[in-house]
Amino acid sequence: MSNDQLATPWNERLKSPLLWHYAGFAILFLLFVGLSVRFALDWVAINARSTDALARKQIELKALDLQTAPLRGLDKRVDETRTKMHAFYDKRIPANYSSISSRIGDLGVASGVRLSRVQYTQGQPGPDLTEIVVEAGISGEYSQIMRFVNTLERDQNFFVIRAMALAGQQAGQVNLRLRVSTWLRLADAEASGLPTTPQPDDATPSPSSTPREDE
Repeated sequence: MSNDQLATPWNERLKSPLLWHYAGFAILFLLFVGLSVRFALDWVAINARSTDALARKQIELKALDLQTAPLRGLDKRVDETRTKMHAFYDKRIPANYSSISSRIGDLGVASGVRLSRVQYTQGQPGPDLTEIVVEAGISGEYSQIMRFVNTLERDQNFFVIRAMALAGQQAGQVNLRLRVSTWLRLADAEASGLPTTPQPDDATPSPSSTPREDE
Protein backbone atom coordinates (compact mmCIF):
# COMPACT_ATOMS: atom_id res chain seq x y z
CA MET A 1 0.00 0.00 0.00
CA SER A 2 1.42 3.33 -1.01
CA ASN A 3 1.82 6.37 1.26
CA ASP A 4 -0.86 8.19 -0.68
CA GLN A 5 -3.30 5.41 0.02
CA LEU A 6 -2.46 5.58 3.84
CA ALA A 7 -2.79 9.35 4.01
CA THR A 8 -6.21 9.38 2.42
CA PRO A 9 -8.15 7.96 5.43
CA TRP A 10 -6.38 10.42 7.80
CA ASN A 11 -7.17 13.31 5.54
CA GLU A 12 -10.76 12.24 5.45
CA ARG A 13 -10.85 11.94 9.28
CA LEU A 14 -9.30 15.35 9.73
CA LYS A 15 -11.95 16.79 7.48
CA SER A 16 -14.69 15.08 9.49
CA PRO A 17 -16.83 17.56 11.52
CA LEU A 18 -17.35 14.93 14.21
CA LEU A 19 -13.62 14.77 14.92
CA TRP A 20 -13.36 18.51 15.33
CA HIS A 21 -16.43 18.42 17.53
CA TYR A 22 -14.77 15.91 19.82
CA ALA A 23 -11.55 17.89 19.81
CA GLY A 24 -13.33 21.12 20.70
CA PHE A 25 -15.27 19.38 23.43
CA ALA A 26 -12.03 17.97 24.89
CA ILE A 27 -10.38 21.39 24.86
CA LEU A 28 -13.39 23.01 26.53
CA PHE A 29 -13.48 20.24 29.11
CA LEU A 30 -9.79 20.74 29.92
CA LEU A 31 -10.34 24.49 30.19
CA PHE A 32 -13.31 23.88 32.48
CA VAL A 33 -11.30 21.53 34.66
CA GLY A 34 -8.41 24.01 34.82
CA LEU A 35 -10.70 26.93 35.68
CA SER A 36 -12.51 24.82 38.28
CA VAL A 37 -9.24 23.89 39.96
CA ARG A 38 -8.09 27.53 39.90
CA PHE A 39 -11.41 28.69 41.28
CA ALA A 40 -11.26 26.07 44.04
CA LEU A 41 -7.74 27.10 45.00
CA ASP A 42 -8.68 30.80 45.00
CA TRP A 43 -11.77 30.04 47.06
CA VAL A 44 -9.74 28.14 49.65
CA ALA A 45 -7.20 30.96 49.83
CA ILE A 46 -9.88 33.65 50.13
CA ASN A 47 -11.78 31.63 52.70
CA ALA A 48 -8.59 31.10 54.74
CA ARG A 49 -7.80 34.82 54.64
CA SER A 50 -11.38 35.65 55.61
CA THR A 51 -11.22 33.21 58.51
CA ASP A 52 -7.93 34.69 59.71
CA ALA A 53 -9.29 38.22 59.41
CA LEU A 54 -12.43 37.25 61.28
CA ALA A 55 -10.38 35.61 64.02
CA ARG A 56 -8.23 38.74 64.35
CA LYS A 57 -11.31 40.94 64.56
CA GLN A 58 -12.79 38.69 67.22
CA ILE A 59 -9.56 38.86 69.22
CA GLU A 60 -9.45 42.66 68.90
CA LEU A 61 -13.09 42.89 69.94
CA LYS A 62 -12.48 40.69 72.97
CA ALA A 63 -9.44 42.73 73.99
CA LEU A 64 -11.43 45.94 73.63
CA ASP A 65 -14.24 44.41 75.67
CA LEU A 66 -11.81 43.53 78.47
CA GLN A 67 -10.26 47.00 78.39
CA THR A 68 -13.60 48.79 78.64
CA ALA A 69 -15.11 46.43 81.22
CA PRO A 70 -13.94 48.52 84.23
CA LEU A 71 -15.60 51.60 82.73
CA ARG A 72 -19.04 50.07 82.45
CA GLY A 73 -21.40 51.52 84.98
CA LEU A 74 -18.70 53.96 86.11
CA ASP A 75 -21.18 56.81 86.39
CA LYS A 76 -23.37 54.70 88.65
CA ARG A 77 -20.44 53.69 90.84
CA VAL A 78 -19.34 57.33 91.08
CA ASP A 79 -22.84 58.31 92.24
CA GLU A 80 -22.86 55.48 94.78
CA THR A 81 -19.42 56.47 96.07
CA ARG A 82 -20.48 60.10 96.35
CA THR A 83 -23.60 59.08 98.26
CA LYS A 84 -21.57 56.90 100.67
CA MET A 85 -19.04 59.70 101.09
CA HIS A 86 -21.68 62.24 102.06
CA ALA A 87 -23.30 59.70 104.38
CA PHE A 88 -19.90 59.28 106.06
CA TYR A 89 -19.55 63.05 106.36
CA ASP A 90 -22.98 63.36 107.96
CA LYS A 91 -22.26 60.56 110.43
CA ARG A 92 -18.57 60.98 111.34
CA ILE A 93 -17.45 64.54 110.53
CA PRO A 94 -17.90 66.99 113.44
CA ALA A 95 -20.41 69.76 112.94
CA ASN A 96 -18.09 72.58 114.06
CA TYR A 97 -15.00 73.44 116.07
CA SER A 98 -16.92 73.61 119.34
CA SER A 99 -18.13 70.02 118.96
CA ILE A 100 -14.51 68.86 118.56
CA SER A 101 -13.35 70.72 121.64
CA SER A 102 -16.24 69.60 123.81
CA ARG A 103 -16.03 65.98 122.66
CA ILE A 104 -12.31 65.69 123.42
CA GLY A 105 -12.93 67.24 126.82
CA ASP A 106 -15.76 64.80 127.55
CA LEU A 107 -13.61 61.81 126.58
CA GLY A 108 -10.83 63.09 128.80
CA VAL A 109 -13.13 63.38 131.79
CA ALA A 110 -14.67 59.95 131.15
CA SER A 111 -11.21 58.35 130.91
CA GLY A 112 -9.85 60.10 133.98
CA VAL A 113 -6.97 61.85 132.22
CA ARG A 114 -5.99 65.49 132.46
CA LEU A 115 -5.62 67.49 129.24
CA SER A 116 -3.31 70.49 129.11
CA ARG A 117 -1.95 72.87 126.49
CA VAL A 118 -4.57 71.80 123.96
CA GLN A 119 -3.95 73.55 120.63
CA TYR A 120 -6.19 73.60 117.56
CA THR A 121 -5.03 74.54 114.05
CA GLN A 122 -6.30 73.91 110.55
CA GLY A 123 -4.54 72.70 107.44
CA GLN A 124 -5.04 73.75 103.83
CA PRO A 125 -8.60 73.30 102.54
CA GLY A 126 -9.24 70.20 100.43
CA PRO A 127 -11.99 69.56 97.87
CA ASP A 128 -14.62 68.96 100.56
CA LEU A 129 -12.95 69.01 103.97
CA THR A 130 -10.26 70.81 105.94
CA GLU A 131 -8.01 68.94 108.34
CA ILE A 132 -8.13 70.11 111.97
CA VAL A 133 -5.00 69.28 113.96
CA VAL A 134 -5.27 68.89 117.74
CA GLU A 135 -2.16 68.79 119.93
CA ALA A 136 -2.49 68.21 123.64
CA GLY A 137 -0.61 67.12 126.72
CA ILE A 138 -2.17 64.15 128.55
CA SER A 139 -1.47 63.18 132.13
CA GLY A 140 -2.77 60.15 133.99
CA GLU A 141 -2.17 56.54 134.77
CA TYR A 142 -1.20 54.28 131.92
CA SER A 143 -4.59 52.51 131.91
CA GLN A 144 -6.42 55.86 131.87
CA ILE A 145 -4.38 57.12 128.95
CA MET A 146 -4.95 53.93 126.97
CA ARG A 147 -8.68 54.17 127.71
CA PHE A 148 -8.70 57.74 126.40
CA VAL A 149 -6.78 56.77 123.24
CA ASN A 150 -9.07 53.80 122.53
CA THR A 151 -12.28 55.76 123.03
CA LEU A 152 -10.91 58.58 120.89
CA GLU A 153 -10.20 56.22 117.99
CA ARG A 154 -13.64 54.56 118.29
CA ASP A 155 -15.62 57.74 118.76
CA GLN A 156 -18.53 58.66 116.53
CA ASN A 157 -16.57 61.72 115.46
CA PHE A 158 -13.76 60.79 113.09
CA PHE A 159 -10.42 61.12 114.91
CA VAL A 160 -7.06 59.86 113.64
CA ILE A 161 -4.12 59.69 116.05
CA ARG A 162 -1.04 60.96 114.24
CA ALA A 163 1.61 60.74 116.95
CA MET A 164 2.24 60.09 120.64
CA ALA A 165 5.42 61.01 122.49
CA LEU A 166 6.34 60.32 126.10
CA ALA A 167 6.93 63.58 127.92
CA GLY A 168 7.73 62.16 131.37
CA GLN A 169 6.72 59.77 134.12
CA GLN A 170 6.54 60.33 137.87
CA ALA A 171 4.87 58.48 140.75
CA GLY A 172 2.76 56.31 138.50
CA GLN A 173 1.66 59.27 136.37
CA VAL A 174 2.49 59.27 132.69
CA ASN A 175 2.77 62.44 130.62
CA LEU A 176 2.27 62.22 126.87
CA ARG A 177 2.14 64.68 124.03
CA LEU A 178 -0.60 63.67 121.59
CA ARG A 179 -1.27 64.80 118.03
CA VAL A 180 -4.72 64.05 116.58
CA SER A 181 -6.40 64.92 113.27
CA THR A 182 -10.04 65.34 112.52
CA TRP A 183 -11.86 67.21 109.73
CA LEU A 184 -14.46 69.92 109.22
CA ARG A 185 -16.43 70.92 106.17
CA LEU A 186 -14.92 73.88 104.35
CA ALA A 187 -17.44 76.44 105.54
CA ASP A 188 -17.29 75.19 109.14
CA ALA A 189 -13.49 75.29 109.16
CA GLU A 190 -13.48 78.81 107.76
CA ALA A 191 -16.00 79.93 110.37
CA SER A 192 -13.94 78.42 113.19
CA GLY A 193 -11.27 81.09 112.91
CA LEU A 194 -8.54 78.56 113.74
CA PRO A 195 -4.99 79.48 112.74
CA THR A 196 -3.14 77.60 110.04
CA THR A 197 -1.15 74.53 111.02
CA PRO A 198 2.55 75.46 110.99
CA GLN A 199 4.70 73.64 108.45
CA PRO A 200 7.81 71.76 109.64
CA ASP A 201 10.09 74.32 108.01
CA ASP A 202 8.27 77.27 109.53
CA ALA A 203 10.59 79.14 111.89
CA THR A 204 8.52 81.33 114.19
CA PRO A 205 4.79 81.54 113.45
CA SER A 206 3.29 84.93 112.91
CA PRO A 207 0.80 86.25 115.52
CA SER A 208 -2.09 85.40 113.18
CA SER A 209 -1.02 81.73 113.11
CA THR A 210 -0.60 81.26 116.89
CA PRO A 211 -2.50 78.06 117.82
CA ARG A 212 -5.65 78.34 119.88
CA GLU A 213 -5.20 76.77 123.30
CA ASP A 214 -7.85 75.27 125.54
CA GLU A 215 -6.89 74.31 129.08
